[in-house]
Amino acid sequence: MQDTYLTTAMYHFVSLPYYKKLREPLLNFCVTKGIKGTILLADEGINGTVAGPEKSIHELLDYLKTDPLFEGNFKSLAHKESWSDKHPFYRMKVKVKKEIVTLGVPGVSPTKVVGTYVKPQDWNAIISDPDVVLIDTRNDYEYAIGSFKNAINPKTNTFREFPEYVKTHFDPKKHKKVAMFCTGGIRCEKASSYMMSEGFDEVYHLEGGILKYLEEVAPEKSLWQGECFVFDQRVAIKHGLEVGEFDQCYACRYPLSKDDIKSEKYTPGISCPYCYNTHTSEKLKSLTERQRQVILAKSRGLNHIGQTNTDSLKKEMKTQ
Repeated sequence: MQDTYLTTAMYHFVSLPYYKKLREPLLNFCVTKGIKGTILLADEGINGTVAGPEKSIHELLDYLKTDPLFEGNFKSLAHKESWSDKHPFYRMKVKVKKEIVTLGVPGVSPTKVVGTYVKPQDWNAIISDPDVVLIDTRNDYEYAIGSFKNAINPKTNTFREFPEYVKTHFDPKKHKKVAMFCTGGIRCEKASSYMMSEGFDEVYHLEGGILKYLEEVAPEKSLWQGECFVFDQRVAIKHGLEVGEFDQCYACRYPLSKDDIKSEKYTPGISCPYCYNTHTSEKLKSLTERQRQVILAKSRGLNHIGQTNTDSLKKEMKTQ
């Protein structure tokens, strides 16, 4: 089947004090163009992953970079692209937040201080240095399906836990060189800002994140092991940004291998080996009903229950 939907992941740290007034026109633009996904706006910038027809996605990028509404703040907006034959998102959301990536430490921003950006082509040399401490700034379930060779897993459930992890395990006087990475570059960029503010002098982070590395570094030269979790219906990707082999549990969102799916504890839409027997009776009832509706909709050739149309999106925009 031909790939028909273009997915773009983008973010940009920039002072954006008027960010709240951008929400409604940006959401309207995306809905009109048939674009779905999520975009976050905050005082520190923009972050989002969206998908749609190629023409629509390119129009969105032009809109962000050239429309006077954005006051030229996104002219240097970087983005990454990949293709899929099915739409990876069910609806379009534009949310206003305190942070575009939630660290929870006031005052930390790459617009003030940030570590050294490392291009994918130079990353292997950095992380092969025996004096460099390599930290995966993603969450535990992301690390579980793939990471760089010798990377440390902080075993965090959210990015908010990262500052406490650093305070507990690292000392700027002892750990002279630190390198960090994440999916698209945003978490490790902000993490580098935090570590610099804590007194770490030599801090590196992978520019463009794992996605850019998998896109530009040949498999035979790669130090990446496994697949990379992504926050859409593709679940995971491999080198060349090809869709990976993992599925996902709807109930807990944990990525599932083929062996996980074969488990007796796996029931589509209801449970998997990672959340089996952990749901309340109320949650279990809700999951069971949702799965029944999904199956019923598919049998009738209708949209997934999670999908929505333009009218409902506009209603959602007014009520949020």
